[in-house]
Amino acid sequence: MMINKQLVLTYLYLLIYILLSSGVILYNKWVLSPKYFNFPFPITLTMIHMGFSGLVAFLLIRVFKVVKPVKMTFEIYLSCVVPISAFFASSLWFGNTAYLFISVAFIQMLKALMPVATFVMAVICGTDKLKCDLLLNMLLVSVGVVVSSYGEIHFNVVGTLYQVTGIFAEALRLVLTQVLLQKKGLTLNPITSLYYIAPCSFLFLFVPWYLLEMPGMEISQIQFNFWIFFSNALCALALNFSIFLVIGRTGAVTIRVAGVLKDWILIALSTVVFPESTITQLNIIGYGIALCGVVMYNYLKVKDVSASQLPPDSVSDRLAKLQELKMEKKSSDLYVPDDTVNKKIGDEEAPLLPPSRFSPSSHSA
Repeated sequence: MMINKQLVLTYLYLLIYILLSSGVILYNKWVLSPKYFNFPFPITLTMIHMGFSGLVAFLLIRVFKVVKPVKMTFEIYLSCVVPISAFFASSLWFGNTAYLFISVAFIQMLKALMPVATFVMAVICGTDKLKCDLLLNMLLVSVGVVVSSYGEIHFNVVGTLYQVTGIFAEALRLVLTQVLLQKKGLTLNPITSLYYIAPCSFLFLFVPWYLLEMPGMEISQIQFNFWIFFSNALCALALNFSIFLVIGRTGAVTIRVAGVLKDWILIALSTVVFPESTITQLNIIGYGIALCGVVMYNYLKVKDVSASQLPPDSVSDRLAKLQELKMEKKSSDLYVPDDTVNKKIGDEEAPLLPPSRFSPSSHSA
């Protein structure tokens, strides 16, 4: 029996993505937690990631010329990159701060709200329409998250607010990516996106860092280990590249299934790595309810994408459906997931990705 090398390579990339995405989240929690490495400065950690990613992207584009820079005008940078960078920085800041207050498992459960947040923002911005089936799915997800929150033993209002705010900041960033960049016809891969967005995000983070974290940072009390921060930033950067590899080799359904699988693995792993994390039966029930809504949402979006890709000479009923889809702005078909995207959020997801392959799910990143 011959082994399909391409298939093996695809599953290898998926495995690398799941391991890196889970690893970055657990690593960030370990670094920030007062019980472990004890570096309770999430803005500083995020700035290290942005600075490192921007530097590597600069070297790859300007020095080694591995990737060609895109044609970026000052007008596009000011009107598109700057606002996207602001919300990207905000989502990472709030998401990483949540690690100080709530468990990784509960954070992953809250991330099930990502499709809800993205759908709400898309409707508000006018890039998607309010539909009954999607609305019911969003309601189901929301009910599941509420049940899961009610069952959380170590529930913390501040941490929950940070995480939910980070989710909505990420959702708005995704909508802005479509509204602003795609209208300009600009496509950025993970390297060029980091080249333009990481430095700008670093500058946005400098203001809250100067006001909130710098006054409380005493050099004598900070536990700084170069290899810890270097390896942490390297893992975050590697996650961006793994997402790029996964996009090129898999379809939307496979990516969504991988995102759901990663969430369950991460929830289980977090209870092993951080024994203080406790998962209750109500947590699982609530997350299961939310997951049913997310899976159904993904199914509907995949079905819509498949219908929109039918050839023009299809039978009449399919043609009618295609024409109907063309009349609508299918913004939510163009989003990055929260495990990559979801990921990011919490984890260091790529700020911009080829959007046609992704839709929000309960990821990463």
